[in-house]
Amino acid sequence: MTDLFVPLQSLKQGNWFKLICGASFQHLPAVRNLTLAYTLAGADCIDVAADPAVIAAAQAGLQVAKTLAKDAQKRGFNYKGNSPFLMVSLNDGEDPHFRKAEFNATECPKDCLRPCERICPAQAIVFDSIKQDFSGVVSEKCYGCGRCIPICPYGIIYTASYVTTPGAIAPLVMSTGVDAVEIHTQVGRLAEFQRLWQAISPWADQLKVLAISCTDGEGMTDYLRAVYDLIAPLKSALIWQTDGRPMSGDIGDGTTIAAVKLGQKVLAAKLPGYVQLAGGTNSYTVAKLKAMGLLKGGGQGGQGGQGGISPLSPPSPLSPPSSISGVAYGSYARVLLSPILEKLENKEVSNTNVKTTIRLEEDEVLLWQAVELAHSLVSQIKSRQRRESEH
Repeated sequence: MTDLFVPLQSLKQGNWFKLICGASFQHLPAVRNLTLAYTLAGADCIDVAADPAVIAAAQAGLQVAKTLAKDAQKRGFNYKGNSPFLMVSLNDGEDPHFRKAEFNATECPKDCLRPCERICPAQAIVFDSIKQDFSGVVSEKCYGCGRCIPICPYGIIYTASYVTTPGAIAPLVMSTGVDAVEIHTQVGRLAEFQRLWQAISPWADQLKVLAISCTDGEGMTDYLRAVYDLIAPLKSALIWQTDGRPMSGDIGDGTTIAAVKLGQKVLAAKLPGYVQLAGGTNSYTVAKLKAMGLLKGGGQGGQGGQGGISPLSPPSPLSPPSSISGVAYGSYARVLLSPILEKLENKEVSNTNVKTTIRLEEDEVLLWQAVELAHSLVSQIKSRQRRESEH
């Protein structure tokens, strides 16, 4: 099976796994190392910010993974050197995924207990950092979850949002060799979506996957039908990403319920395309889907999917999915590996007074620990596929 077919086959089989690095997450060493670990663990798609430097960091991780394929197989990981799709996220208007927290640390009282620092899942808030010679929000690490805002006792933390400039970003991103694009939209933004789509459409034929990410709202399914009418016909596969409870998967198991409920709502709408969960997903998600029979072949009601359709073709409007085709993991997947990535940062070495961050593949012990952790998440949805391939 070629590189091209593996992720699409996962969509068709209902065991697609996507890593979300974060639409506004720009910490290049972390993007590179997360991409490397999750690729070796069997991910089908890596979703990153629409930033050429971030895209290049992810592509570097993908290339290193290819060189480690044989080592991965020897260690029992089912990675055969195929690359996951590289996806970039764009937005057609204000969206919590496309923002950064900011505050002026000189305004913080000396006796503040700094709850913002403790609650930040990305460790993006620092005070009196010797390494960075800085206090405040480390912008490239912040991915906009917003948890620091309500917890600040003095109300001095705010966010700065940004919106994709279609004419400027589309040619830049699409010329870097990405495989897939995800558009974040919201109910009521059809005109804005159309403007962004018009900027992307000249490059649309080269995409393997187009994903539409939308949070819940009144009239959501009608809105998604209108979006489909705008983008059809498509040569690429189409994914509806149900963003249940954005950027919350690391908070607790209960957050996945919103993602599953929204997935059920979109499935019931019988839209052409694959349905993939996001927003609140964590280690509980696949078990919940299996228990509810929402995975293909995963129990009662789980006989849906795209049977008989070429993995290179989008699902036919005549055979809408009746099961969830995949799961995307964001904050939970990143936090899972953060202890290892933190160890790497602390192993920073100085070479002729220039600080160099150790790359994950340069520390064999940490590398395979990271892959093992990543695999513990990937294998939840891939376990059935692995068992079938062994028969």
